[in-house]
Order: sequence, then structure tokens, then C-alpha cells
Amino acid sequence: MPSAGPPAVSAVPRRWRLLCAAAAVVVVAVLTYVGVTLQENATGVARFTTADQVAVVGLGLVLGAGLLALGRPRVDADARGIRVRNLAGERELPWTAVQAIRFDRRFRWATLLLTNDDEFAVLAIQGADGDSAVEAVEGLRALLAADRAQQPPPPPSPPLLYDD
Repeated sequence: MPSAGPPAVSAVPRRWRLLCAAAAVVVVAVLTYVGVTLQENATGVARFTTADQVAVVGLGLVLGAGLLALGRPRVDADARGIRVRNLAGERELPWTAVQAIRFDRRFRWATLLLTNDDEFAVLAIQGADGDSAVEAVEGLRALLAADRAQQPPPPPSPPLLYDD
């Protein structure tokens, strides 16, 4: 019975998402409190109306949503390829486009070294997540190795004609 290959990998930055959620809750709570307790005539210089109170609460909601959006990185990989969603976009790559998966102490997150010598950050796998990040990287490397094992070997390079 043939083996099914390495399992699919999904990862999100758990600690980062918790931090973003906590910051969003604090920002929304503080600005909601400020908006609700903002007196209609707090000083003799400025007059705050109900519209100002609603605007402060609305600003808190917008800032909270922005903080939650920072926690959107995700990576999903299977035998077909890898899909990476970072802060500002999403990218899907076949395994043939990936040369290596780097994750070491110098970097806070994993990176994909592509065959065209570009590097692509995988913000979903962060060093702060400890063992779950290591497991995700090992899973990605297993999927990459399994894809390479299925590919035919590259043709031999021609011999050098001149030796300088």
C-alpha cells in the first residue's frame, strides 16, 4: 500500500493574534469609555456634542478592526503547493518554485527561498510560537522533500569546455 505522503500543514501566529486581539479590545474599550463619558460641555472652550461622542466610539471600532487585521497571516500547504497570506496580500506557489524553507534564530519568522533567488516572508510562522512553529516548518520541509522526490532528476550539465 503506497504511503499518502506528508500531511497538509496549516499555521497561524497564535501569540501575535492574541496580542492583536487584546490590543483591539483595550483600544475599543478605552475609546468607548471616553466617548460615552465625554461631557456635552466639558470645558468652556470646546463644546462636545452627541456626534462627537459617536465619532470617538466609531474611531475606537475602526482602530480595533485595524489591530485585528494585523493578525491575519496564515499559511496552508499540501502536496499541490503552498498558500501564504501575509498582512498585505496572498500568494500561492507550487513546490517547484520553492528552493528551501528557512527558519533560524536570526529571523523572527520563516522565509521561503524561491528558485529565482527571491525570499518571501511567511509571517504566519513566528519564532515566538515555539514548538508549534517548529512543527509547521518541519511539515513544510517534509512536503517540499516529498515533492522533490516525485520530480524527475535534472538533466546533467554539459562539461566545461574551457578551464580558466
